[in-house]
Amino acid sequence: MNVAISQVQPDDRASGRPAKSSKRNRLLLIFVGAIILIVLLWWIWSTFFASHSQSTENAYTNVELAQVTPLVGGPVKRVAVTNTQAVRAGQVLVEIDDTDLQLAVAQAEAALGRARRQVRQVLANDANLAGQVGARSADVASAQADLLRAQADFDKAALDEQRRAALAGPGAISAQEYSDAQTLTRQARAGVTQAQAHVVAAQAAKRAAAGARRANEVLFEDATVETHPDVLAAKARLEQARIDLARTVIRAPIDGVVDQRRVAVGQRVQPGAPVMVVVPVQSLYVDANFKEGQLREVRPGQPATLTSDLYGSKVVYHGRVEGFAGGSGSAFAAIPAQNATGNWIKVVQRLPVRIRLDPKELREHPLRVGLSMHAEIDLSGDDRHDR
Repeated sequence: MNVAISQVQPDDRASGRPAKSSKRNRLLLIFVGAIILIVLLWWIWSTFFASHSQSTENAYTNVELAQVTPLVGGPVKRVAVTNTQAVRAGQVLVEIDDTDLQLAVAQAEAALGRARRQVRQVLANDANLAGQVGARSADVASAQADLLRAQADFDKAALDEQRRAALAGPGAISAQEYSDAQTLTRQARAGVTQAQAHVVAAQAAKRAAAGARRANEVLFEDATVETHPDVLAAKARLEQARIDLARTVIRAPIDGVVDQRRVAVGQRVQPGAPVMVVVPVQSLYVDANFKEGQLREVRPGQPATLTSDLYGSKVVYHGRVEGFAGGSGSAFAAIPAQNATGNWIKVVQRLPVRIRLDPKELREHPLRVGLSMHAEIDLSGDDRHDR
């Protein structure tokens, strides 16, 4: 019995070897087939899908901030907003005490009234100077008449002197009478000289009056009271004072969210010093930092899909490539890399690519500045949108 059993055992072991070998072969074939399938799938994905897109995790939301700066100085009377508060364009943010500027407006209004009165006075002086020119013309005519009368008296005196001289020779008249005739002639000649001087003086006075009128006319030439340069300058100063007064109320320049508030009631602000920023969250874009080797086929206008860490993969944003930065991130760093050294190691650079987001999707799922995004650009998409 024992002998029989010992004879059967070698046969059983011989029959089990081919079964185990066949199982190993099947496992090997399955393993090799899985590897071939994985390689084939990878080739299909890289050839037909991966080559048509480029993606990166190095992407963050960004926006063009609106700085809120006062245009006039003064103590702050009221601060109407706080950080994180949503505001609309034109909403009051800060009020500056306007007492001094109200006084400036009142002074400018008074200066405008004074300028108008001065111009009216110049216009009224024209009529006065015109009357003076007429009076000086009459003085010239009167002096010329006096000259003619003096000339006539001189001519008569000279003729009488000639007659007396003819009679004085034979002794027909006395020497005294002849001497009196000579005296009258000299007096008449002096009267002519005096009359001539009066004419010259009257003419000079007439020219002076005419010159004064012309000088006055220049002050309002081609102008009315309201179009006179002095009045226009006073109006401009009044308008500037009113604008400065209106600027004591600082309003939101755009829709957005208030952040970085650096102003408090009682603080004296200076023109141009930022007091807060308004973040237009409805205009966010994404700066996706792609490796330089990924940008070979990226063009403006190509579509992109993005997901944020805030909402996860369930919320997908759609956008388009808007443009490329002017240089890599390291090129504009505060301390640029010094590559001209002996121990140089090549580092793959990244170039920021701006992707514009859909405003409707942003309204449905708001984002904030600086959030992490995953961006994928479809290289096969139509890039004629922005070309």
